[in-house]
Amino acid sequence: MGRTNYVFTSESVSEGHPDKVADQISDAIVDLYLSKDPVARVACETLVTTNRIILAGEVRSAVEVTHAELEEAARKVVRRIGYAQDGFHWETAEFACHLHEQSAHIAQGVDEDSTNGKDEGAGDQGIMFGYACDETPEFMPATLFYAHRILEKLAEERHSGRAPFLEPDAKSQITLAYENGRPVRATKLVVSTQHAAGYDQAALRAYVKNIAAEVLPEGWLPEDAGIYVNPTGLFEIGGPDGDAGLTGRKIIVDTYGGAAPHGGGAFSGKDPTKVDRSAAYACRYLAKNVVAAGVARQCTVQISYAIGVAEPLSFYVNLHGTGQVPEEKLEQLLPTLMKLTPKGIRTHLGLNKPIYERTAAYGHFGRAPEADGGFSWERTDLAEAIKAAL
Repeated sequence: MGRTNYVFTSESVSEGHPDKVADQISDAIVDLYLSKDPVARVACETLVTTNRIILAGEVRSAVEVTHAELEEAARKVVRRIGYAQDGFHWETAEFACHLHEQSAHIAQGVDEDSTNGKDEGAGDQGIMFGYACDETPEFMPATLFYAHRILEKLAEERHSGRAPFLEPDAKSQITLAYENGRPVRATKLVVSTQHAAGYDQAALRAYVKNIAAEVLPEGWLPEDAGIYVNPTGLFEIGGPDGDAGLTGRKIIVDTYGGAAPHGGGAFSGKDPTKVDRSAAYACRYLAKNVVAAGVARQCTVQISYAIGVAEPLSFYVNLHGTGQVPEEKLEQLLPTLMKLTPKGIRTHLGLNKPIYERTAAYGHFGRAPEADGGFSWERTDLAEAIKAAL
C-alpha cells in the first residue's frame, strides 16, 4: 500500500532558461527540416553561451537546408524569447553550425526496405516511459503542472508589456501537501526570475506572490514564510550570458517533474524516427487514455526497443494500485489499439510535421491538442475503445 499523506516537489524553468533556449533552437531546426522534407532525419544539439549560438549533430534530407536558413531559424527563436541583452542578443550573437551528414551505419539499420520486406527499425535502443494521473484535468502531476503555469504566466506578463521589469530567465519550484493521495495545498514556493537592473526586490516579491495566487487554486498559496523569491538576492545577469545552456538537460521538466520514471533520453532536437521522442509520446498517449477511460487514477507505460528492430522488445503497464482491471489485460489490449513500431507511432500520431519548437518550453505533456497536429499525443480518442474492450 503506497503512502497517502506526504509532500512532493517539482520544478520548472522558463523559455528563457539557457537549457530551454538550446532546446527551442534544436527543435526549430527539426521543424525547419521537416517543413521541407517530412522524412528528414535530424539530431541537432545546441550550445548557447555569452553571445554565442553553436549547432552540432547529424542530418539527412533530400532537400537542401542552407546555412543562412539555419542561422535565421536560430536567431528567430532567440528574438521570440526576448533576448536583446548586451551579453546575449538575437541579432549580434555569433553563430556557428557543425551539422553534418548522418552516419550510413545508422541509416542501414533504421531505413525501411519494402523490397526485402524490412520495416523501419528503431533509431536507437532504449526504454521509454509515459505517465498520467487524475490530479489535474490535463492528467498531469499537480506539482509540475502548477510550476509550469506560474512561469507561463510570468512570460505572458513580460511579452504583453505589463511587466517590463521581467527578463526571460526564470525558474520555479513548488511543494504540495497530499492528503489521502490528493493534492490539497502548497507548502513551499520558490521562484527565481531575472529582472531589470535596480528593480526593487520587495516589489518583485509582491508581484510574484500575486501571480502565484492567480495560478494556484484558491487557498493553496503558502504562508509568507514558505515563499522564496530570488532567495540569493539580485538576478540581473541571466540567460546564456549568466550560464551556458545545452540541449537535453531538462528532461524531468519536460516530462513529469519526477513523479514518474524517465528512460533517460531527451526529446528536443530529434526527428520522430528517434524512439526517445516518438515512443515516449506514444507511452504518454496510451497512459493518458487509460486514465481518461476511468480504468485507473494513475498509469505508467514502458516500452523498450533495439536499434534497427521495428517491434518493441517489451511492453509494461503499472496502475500503481489504482486500477479497476489487472495490468495484464491492458498489456494485451493497448498494443492492439496502436501499432507500436516507429513507423506505426508516427503514422498514428501524425508526427512527421513541423510541430516541435512549441513543445520545447513548459512541458511536452499536459498541453492541448492543436488543429495542425501539435500535441497529438494528448488526445483521448482511445478512451472509449479501452472502456468498451474491458
